[in-house]
Amino acid sequence: MMRPLPRIVLLCALALAALDVSAQPPPAEPSGSTAPAAPRSWQSLSEQQQQLLQNFQGKWDSLPPEKQQALARGSQRWITMTPEQRNGAQERFKQWRALPPEQRQVLRQRWQQFRALPPEQQQRVREQFQRFRQMPLERRQELRRQWRQMSPEQRRNVMGRPAGGRPGRPAGPGVRRYPH
Repeated sequence: MMRPLPRIVLLCALALAALDVSAQPPPAEPSGSTAPAAPRSWQSLSEQQQQLLQNFQGKWDSLPPEKQQALARGSQRWITMTPEQRNGAQERFKQWRALPPEQRQVLRQRWQQFRALPPEQQQRVREQFQRFRQMPLERRQELRRQWRQMSPEQRRNVMGRPAGGRPGRPAGPGVRRYPH
């Protein structure tokens, strides 16, 4: 039985973003929080974080609070990674830096769209991504080829979205909504 293509396609886009959403989810952000990020002092960072972020020490106080918080979270996450996870993160960062700025912007927007999904839907996307990654290479390539050949209307139908862009009801198990 074939899995519906919509989740697989979304997951391909996320994979291309050089973001490994399947590794471990990003830290949860407080829901409904509209307050701006509070500045973070350099001294509030652990010694390990300060070592990792030493290039930012001289300009830390001039960074926007959101950037300080993001760097603090990223450094804390780095500290908790295994050597294998760190190697993977470094490789993804190299791939990210090699992308043209326009492509990075598109991928940032896709990431924001993913983050806007409800947690349950994000989890389903992650699970589908794992299934996609476990498919044989030939099958993944075939699904990508099919996606590229679809018209925008066909893609909307596959994604369960009407022309207005609002999500519709996704295809159930065994329902094939893409051309074969």
